[in-house]
Amino acid sequence: MPEKVSFEHPGGLGPPVTLEKFDVEKKVVDFDQRVGKIPQPDPHYVDLGMLYRFAQVEAVRRSDPEGFAPLHLAVRGHMGTGKDHDIEQFAAHLGLPYYRIPLTGEVRDVTLIGSTRLHGDGKGGTESRWEDGDITRALRGPALLNLSELNAAGAETLFALHGLLDRYGALDLPTGETVRLRTDVRVFGTMNPTDIRDYAGTQTLNKAFADRWVIWEKDFPGGDQVKAMLTRRYPSLREELVDAISRLAVEVNASFVVPDATTRVESPLSLRSVLDRIPTGLRVYRDEPDPLRRAWEEFVLPHVDAFDRDHYETVWNAVVRRGPSGEPFSH
Repeated sequence: MPEKVSFEHPGGLGPPVTLEKFDVEKKVVDFDQRVGKIPQPDPHYVDLGMLYRFAQVEAVRRSDPEGFAPLHLAVRGHMGTGKDHDIEQFAAHLGLPYYRIPLTGEVRDVTLIGSTRLHGDGKGGTESRWEDGDITRALRGPALLNLSELNAAGAETLFALHGLLDRYGALDLPTGETVRLRTDVRVFGTMNPTDIRDYAGTQTLNKAFADRWVIWEKDFPGGDQVKAMLTRRYPSLREELVDAISRLAVEVNASFVVPDATTRVESPLSLRSVLDRIPTGLRVYRDEPDPLRRAWEEFVLPHVDAFDRDHYETVWNAVVRRGPSGEPFSH
């Protein structure tokens, strides 16, 4: 019997979605390498609803008797909201090899699709051989392909992917080979919002390319969600510190998303800061009179634009002013 996995809505707004996991057959040429790319479920991951939405689409895709057209899902959100982590964890739960390919402006279609290269023939001469690029390699077997930073890709890259992402569902290689989108391959993407933020290299997506995606927004988590993440990852972190960190995150990020450019900050308090840097700082400065303040000074403020630090300090004084003293983690 195939192994199954269930996805539940975090707010209980809908029935669980149960799916069969994928299986990487041993006859796949690069079996060992591909199996090694299946992520492990993160025991500290908190689904804020994105995995449930992914699973709903996946369930329809598998069950529609009329042949559900493959929809490619993209998540758009600010830095540090956990977009790529959501997609990676979906691959982990489904048992799919995970290929994350950043589409920066420096990446060319020959890198992604492949190219012909010269190799020694063992007789003193050379011969030309086709070498798959990153995307082509992923498409040849079971895979979840995450095209990260979609709106940072160059025009030639986007046009090279058009055929793969529409109903044609295939890449035509210069060798004459056609690599079709397999039934056990899923294509996802992520992108930052295109606004006046300092997301260097991003641009508005070509409308024809954007129309090939279902684009979902991901916001910064709310206070209760941040608390759930901190508690899941650090069950021994004192409750008053969990509360203080979550309120700092909510207040800073509320200032990050306000439309008024004269009052907003340009540096969010990302989940990397909340879940990794601040708890590390609390351990480093556990013997200080105010461990949270020292963690704030040494692990948060250095990541903040200089002109945002006054606002960060205003939020600190309004929310915390002085952090709890004593050992941050109970034993």
